[in-house]
Amino acid sequence: MSEFTAVHERAISRSTEGSPPELLKIDGETFRARFNRTPFHIQHQLANHPLFDLRRLVALSRRLPEESVKYNGAGIPISTPLYDGPRTGLSTEETIRQIEECGSWMVLKNVEIDPEYRELLDRCLDQIQSHSESLCPGMHQREAFIFVSSPSAVTPYHMDPEHNFLLQIRGEKVLHIWNGRDRSVLSEIELEDYFFGNRKQLVFKEEYRPKATPFALAPGAGLHVPVATPHWVQNGDAVSISFSITFRSRVSERQQIVHRVNRRLRGRGLHPTPYAASPLRDAAKYYAFLAWSGAKKLVTDGMPRQPRRKGA
Repeated sequence: MSEFTAVHERAISRSTEGSPPELLKIDGETFRARFNRTPFHIQHQLANHPLFDLRRLVALSRRLPEESVKYNGAGIPISTPLYDGPRTGLSTEETIRQIEECGSWMVLKNVEIDPEYRELLDRCLDQIQSHSESLCPGMHQREAFIFVSSPSAVTPYHMDPEHNFLLQIRGEKVLHIWNGRDRSVLSEIELEDYFFGNRKQLVFKEEYRPKATPFALAPGAGLHVPVATPHWVQNGDAVSISFSITFRSRVSERQQIVHRVNRRLRGRGLHPTPYAASPLRDAAKYYAFLAWSGAKKLVTDGMPRQPRRKGA
């Protein structure tokens, strides 16, 4: 059974078994019209959930691997590469406990590895999947991130490779979001480099600023941010806690692969047709990549393994 099928069947099973009350309120018509196209608001019931109490987040930060906790100073320019802000000198635990006055921005990454947070993520994404599956089938790689930020903190200019729903738990913030299809802001070359793995090469220019649309979030509100949509975030005058629930789909997977193929073609001096400009060419690139990857795996699996050196 594929991962796509297994995840879908689990979601169907949960929905038919006397499941707990729904956590999200989603307008189906808005979802169908705007999902993975333009941002839109949803509502949720997580604003007073105990898993987002600061003491619980301190405990969670202790359980997470070190590489899953990123934090830096809050007062940074929006052009700062993500995670490259100056350090405050505080520990993870000190940052969370003193978040009201320490001037910090923090993200707890991949909190779904913790069973309690995984269960909460699945309850939310099961609801999302009931709307998204007919539009972008094959939900997989479910992930969750918790942002804990001081008053007036900035999350700098960046974009994400996943389908994203940002749920505001505490405090207020404003997301400034650009149209990901506006090539005067986000060029094909930037997209190709980003999906090829050069995530820090996305560069903010001051001339972009007036082209962004602001979306305000308060506790109980959520916002959908489509795949590869540039944005930055400005916190309000209080501590902010946000829960970002994300996933990949066959659509997002194809998008990434086509951009990667285009990057390779461009590196050979060619001028590839942009993603989504020709569904036929996108399909040819996608299946050619899958065939090449499969053949490469067969060759690699058939090669004799080298002895492992001590200490490696």
